[in-house]
Amino acid sequence: MELKDVTKNLRDQTIYRIEQRLKEMMRTNPRYRNLDKEDQKIIFDLIAKERKKAMQGIHTSGLSIRDEMYHLYQNRIKLGLTYGDLDQIKELLESFKD
Repeated sequence: MELKDVTKNLRDQTIYRIEQRLKEMMRTNPRYRNLDKEDQKIIFDLIAKERKKAMQGIHTSGLSIRDEMYHLYQNRIKLGLTYGDLDQIKELLESFKD
């Protein structure tokens, strides 16, 4: 399972189902096993934020992705994010663009 599978049909999924798919991806895909609980919470919060936008009919733009990444990069030490984590989060944010 990949990030695109988790974020597919974001508007039509419930928060519970998105959380299930995210946890399944974390378990089955060895590429994402390095993400700890805090990183998973950050990712889930980003997904919930994008889902809320999608429900209002707002599409994800490159500018919003850059804004989120800038915020995460500025707070990476406080949040305990590594550069690898930031790359994976950027990939997640890019998967919202269609």
